[in-house]
Amino acid sequence: MLKTIDPDRDYITTPQAAQRSQLSRVYLTQLLREGTLEGFQLAREWFIYTDSLEKFLATPRKSGPKGPRKKLPQEAAPRSSTPGRKNNT
Repeated sequence: MLKTIDPDRDYITTPQAAQRSQLSRVYLTQLLREGTLEGFQLAREWFIYTDSLEKFLATPRKSGPKGPRKKLPQEAAPRSSTPGRKNNT
């Protein structure tokens, strides 16, 4: 995140950047706060410098999880707390 606005650089809003990059507005805002993307905030609206976004999109990233996570098989837990006795429930 930059403290000053550079008038010589082109910038777009986060919804425009989300449409262009296929990334969510929330994720783009997170990248701005972390300093991964360069931009600035006016009131509640974030603006992203287009050159910074293009540079970020050009770098290879790991893909996220594909589909729902699979549950690991759990070991069978003992039913009764006292060994040798049946649980009468």
